Amino acid sequence: MNNLNIETKDLFSTNDPLLKDVFDNAKYPWEILPLIKEIVKKGLEEGIEGYHLLRDGVLVGDNVTIFDTATIIPPAIIGANTEIRPGAFLRGNVIIGEACVIGNSSELKNCILLNHVQVPHYNYVGDSILGDYAHMGAGSILSNLKSDGKNVVIHADIDYDTNLRKVGSFLGEHADIGCGSVLNPGTIIGKNTQVYPLTMLRGAYPESSIVKGTNEVIEKR
Repeated sequence: MNNLNIETKDLFSTNDPLLKDVFDNAKYPWEILPLIKEIVKKGLEEGIEGYHLLRDGVLVGDNVTIFDTATIIPPAIIGANTEIRPGAFLRGNVIIGEACVIGNSSELKNCILLNHVQVPHYNYVGDSILGDYAHMGAGSILSNLKSDGKNVVIHADIDYDTNLRKVGSFLGEHADIGCGSVLNPGTIIGKNTQVYPLTMLRGAYPESSIVKGTNEVIEKR
């Protein structure tokens, strides 16, 4: 099996001026979650080239499509050529990159989606980061709160206490989550890894793999 790669640099890359320094300086991706609010605030206060205010607290790039029944609670930054479909619910502190799809009845809060990310059907994305071209199948969920309310621990090569009560998932570039899957708080999916539908996951999973079940992982060949 491939090695677990859970550092920020192993999962994501970005040259976005608003995000690059933050991603470069965070060894682990969960360290970015408490900073999202300030990152959005900075973008709104300083402005971003090619972006304009849709309304107070909502900054959008060119050719963004937002359907009438979508709800956006500020603050939010939405990249060029992104589509926010009917019934989508953005609950604040959301950064969405370019050419993304936020689908019907999908809910996002305190999260970063890089470019070409798709969460197109009935998805929940809370306190999470999704890399370029990450995709979530219909009805897949990134759970962000433990039932006991305790801090989320990342179970990888060792256990990492995030010191945060709310942590969702970190999907590396080109990660693909199958329909109806539930990723428990603190799950990490490596780059280019596919997850079978109706799978329940917890912990860290290697890049370039196929995840058939919680403890069934094979390397792509």
